[in-house]
Amino acid sequence: MRILGISAFYHDSAAALVEDGVIVAAAQEERFTRKKHDAGYPALAIEYCLREAGIALTDVDYIAFYDKPFLKFERLLETYLSYAPKGFKSFKMAMPLWLREKLFQKDLLIKTLKKSAPEFNWDEKLLFGEHHQSHAASAFYPSPYEKAAVLTMDGVGEWTTSSVAIGDGNSLEIIKELHFPHSLGLLYSAFTYYTGFKVNSGEYKIMGLAPYGEPKYVQTIYDHLIDVKDDGSFRLNMDYFDYCAGLTMTNKKFDDLFGGPARPAESTLTQREMDLTASIQVVTEEVVLKITRALAKETGMENLCLAGGVALNCVANGKVLRDNAFKNIWIQPAAGDAGGALGAALTAYYRHKNQPRKVTGNGKDAMRGSYLGPAFDQADIEKRLAAAGAKFQVLSEDGIIEDTAQAIADEKAIGWFQGRMEFGPRALGDRSIIGDPRSEEMQTVLNLKVKFRESFRPFAPSVRAEDVSDWFDLDRESPYMLLVADVHGTKKKQMTEEQNKLFGIEKLKVPRSEIPAITHVDYSARVQTVHADTNPRYHQLISKFKEKTGCPVVVNTSFNVRGEPIVHTPEDAFHCFMGTDIEVLVVGNCFLKKEDQDPALKEQYHNKFEKD
Repeated sequence: MRILGISAFYHDSAAALVEDGVIVAAAQEERFTRKKHDAGYPALAIEYCLREAGIALTDVDYIAFYDKPFLKFERLLETYLSYAPKGFKSFKMAMPLWLREKLFQKDLLIKTLKKSAPEFNWDEKLLFGEHHQSHAASAFYPSPYEKAAVLTMDGVGEWTTSSVAIGDGNSLEIIKELHFPHSLGLLYSAFTYYTGFKVNSGEYKIMGLAPYGEPKYVQTIYDHLIDVKDDGSFRLNMDYFDYCAGLTMTNKKFDDLFGGPARPAESTLTQREMDLTASIQVVTEEVVLKITRALAKETGMENLCLAGGVALNCVANGKVLRDNAFKNIWIQPAAGDAGGALGAALTAYYRHKNQPRKVTGNGKDAMRGSYLGPAFDQADIEKRLAAAGAKFQVLSEDGIIEDTAQAIADEKAIGWFQGRMEFGPRALGDRSIIGDPRSEEMQTVLNLKVKFRESFRPFAPSVRAEDVSDWFDLDRESPYMLLVADVHGTKKKQMTEEQNKLFGIEKLKVPRSEIPAITHVDYSARVQTVHADTNPRYHQLISKFKEKTGCPVVVNTSFNVRGEPIVHTPEDAFHCFMGTDIEVLVVGNCFLKKEDQDPALKEQYHNKFEKD
């Protein structure tokens, strides 16, 4: 049985194909269209999933959409009516789009799909799941657990903003929900907006900026913005927010509470923004911990699964892990709306068709390392690079590993393009920019000269799974870069009295460990464990780097510049290589040095994409 899952029309559109319960393929539309967070119908992602399986659309048994548009419209309409006449301007802007397109998404989907398969019986084969049910399914069904509590948290689905479910075998039942407008995701996004970053895009910047500040506004947030109960349930004080009926996330009352208007985008960051981000991060962590502690006590479960946009807050995830309310936690790597496509397909397979579920066993999940996107064979890579004007050597398997490891040890920035593209927002060693974590300059070089992004942004380490506990305070796998842990005490460098007095961005230049390029200002790191069974080539590369340097860790950041989706094709990789200060590009077995390339192919790449 083949089921195609689709998420679309809000942000991060995607498609996923499940065959007899096995995840065959999954990809975000943005990777193909080169439009960050593309919300359109995922035609190219669908085309890829079908091609990967070697089938046509008519060979699919069901198509599952990740939410219910009518329920979302009901929430929008009721919200506007309850805030009338205040929300009229926003209502007037939103209604034409809903009445023209979004309200009739079923008809739109059927018309679009009929172009590819006119004879397909869409009335019987097109299914709609609820938004948080799709999130929960994406978290539980691929997890390595037979039974688990499932927590989903995001901005908002149809009405739901957070949900609790119980997974047991192929059964997944939601037992609790928190409804709009009370949303931990929207509270976090309000601070994203207020500190000058883009909503639905800049939330991870808040998490990265938080350690530079002091959480001095925590009590203010509790006193005025959010009322939290012992079980983690909460209500927001909507007097301070404008997202229900207005055109912004916050209002003047919010401005007055925090001492001024929202920071203009791209303006200089001040200590106030750093302190605000530190404060909302602490509140988020405390709310999540209250929820998970209460959930563990109520359910008696050992295992917890997480999904929804808030589950991408890897600092909070690390706190949940160390809190030990649950023995095990597993987080869907495509935790946001893209993962809803996968969850919709899995819901259709296990709940709608009541198919039996087999846990993978040996503690392994069913995501296959999240390497679920397109791959390119060596002959195709060579043909594509040659057509783009690239100059390259073709090396043996051993030669690629040897020369790349040496280039990393020589502190070069490496574009690393191998195997199947990752599903989800993180590059996990197939579409990555990698470097030497021992370098005191690598973080600054990668941020300013390669990624063209803010200097405060931290980078993640990729570490061999068998070495993780020697280098980080982490005793388990973290294959999807969704857990934050401190650098191991034996690798830390003590700061001087003078260095401890530094504030804000001044902290950035102080090396804190033997691997300063991946050590954040609070000694933390967003760890990715690399496994020989899911990514043998990346594991071999890190092993060779360890052989040369004694260090089993490399810097890993996504292969793109600010505002650009992660590269998809060899041509994408070459253009990014030529438009940045990446010094070496490795695509399959092709090895490219910057000095060998035609200077005429260099481009002003960092202005090519809208800033995120």
